Amino acid sequence: MHILPPMKAKNVWFVRLNLLSFAVFLSLGLAGCSQPDYSKAMQPPGQEITGDPNVARLHIGDTVTITLTGVPDELVPQEKPIKEDGTITLQDVGRVQAAGKTAGELEDLIHSLYVPAIYKHLNVTVKTTNDRVYYVRGEVRTPNREVYVGQITVTKAITSAGDFTDFANHKDVMLIRANGQHFKLNADAILNGEAPDPPVYPGDQIVVGRRLF
Repeated sequence: MHILPPMKAKNVWFVRLNLLSFAVFLSLGLAGCSQPDYSKAMQPPGQEITGDPNVARLHIGDTVTITLTGVPDELVPQEKPIKEDGTITLQDVGRVQAAGKTAGELEDLIHSLYVPAIYKHLNVTVKTTNDRVYYVRGEVRTPNREVYVGQITVTKAITSAGDFTDFANHKDVMLIRANGQHFKLNADAILNGEAPDPPVYPGDQIVVGRRLF
């Protein structure tokens, strides 16, 4: 049986320890390079939305004005913000799911809740009463409040704000939903087709971080 000299055995042990440390470091590094889970970021904030994604729909943070006409007693229009649970609260019927619906769908739903349980005849009109906006801040060339005019994604919103500055950290993009949800995104992975490009909704904020060097 061959026995290594003490010094040589010590060197072999040192090499093995270094190799083990390197393997652990490499595994941690690879884990850190894995893409975050974008599945939740792809969902509308706080509710499930079905139907044509190109149709303008109501979202958390929107304010709607509900006008009820055709009833014996004139009713004052009701201005209601869509709360974090996606609902508005109306007199006599309570909570009504508004987020995820079009204005027309919400009109039909409100009508069904009032007629015939409370009124025999009723006309319902739903209008949004505030600009639908989102915000792009941080390391973009023209940080600003942008009017939401239809379906848009995070990278397109950054482009609409003049694109990244020279100091932008493309891997440190924060999407903050109107309901407070935070999602850290990697814009390089999105642009390379390695990750999906999350949609932006009214009230959202996109914050681009700054490189350390």
